Amino acid sequence: MNGLKQDGTALAKGLADLYGALADAPFDMFIAPPFTLLSAVVDATRDSGIWVGGQDCSMYESGAHTGDISPVMLKDLGCGGVIVGHSERRADHGETNEIVKAKAQAALKAGLGVIICVGETLAEREAGKTLDVVGAQIAGSVPQESEAGRVVIAYEPVWAIGTGKTPTADDVQEVHAFMRQKLAGLLGEETAQQMQLLYGGSVKPSNAQELLSLPDVDGALVGGASLKVDDFWAIASTQLSA
Repeated sequence: MNGLKQDGTALAKGLADLYGALADAPFDMFIAPPFTLLSAVVDATRDSGIWVGGQDCSMYESGAHTGDISPVMLKDLGCGGVIVGHSERRADHGETNEIVKAKAQAALKAGLGVIICVGETLAEREAGKTLDVVGAQIAGSVPQESEAGRVVIAYEPVWAIGTGKTPTADDVQEVHAFMRQKLAGLLGEETAQQMQLLYGGSVKPSNAQELLSLPDVDGALVGGASLKVDDFWAIASTQLSA
């Protein structure tokens, strides 16, 4: 929940200029501004190749749901995707796995790509329940009809978001390998191997290269570092020579 129209549009335009200048970008870029900025950001990034999407959506297509935004509305604005199940939605708004799954299904039905977020709290990690929690979230939040080209899974340990703390590279790889194994049981081995898995949680230019070079990490879900063009692009640029 950051950015007013002027700053948000300038940020999007800065990224669009950099990404659009790449002849053949070796990575995809997706940005998800607040709802109030979506229209302006869609316009600012047009023809750049950057995907734009919402930070959340309703599980309903339309109706008496004041304050909600449907995936159909996002699609109508020119969005290509949406994030569902972010830890702050789960914590601040009490969203369950069932709600997250319903939102993902509604988004897929509307023709959007979906990033489904999972991750454990500090208490759960210290209790040795990381894999149990992440496994349950995947089982409960990922629709059976998910396809590798349309659904992305993001692991974001709650205790690492905005704190400057990150798991070790070995910890991240362990969870990502586990997620791929869990997805194989849910969706099949081929889909699991093709599905992109993102890491999120205090990703910054100084640690991006190490994290993004892990075997089962296919990209990053960037938080605070995405608020500055230089920082966000520095993270993305680690993939230019990958």
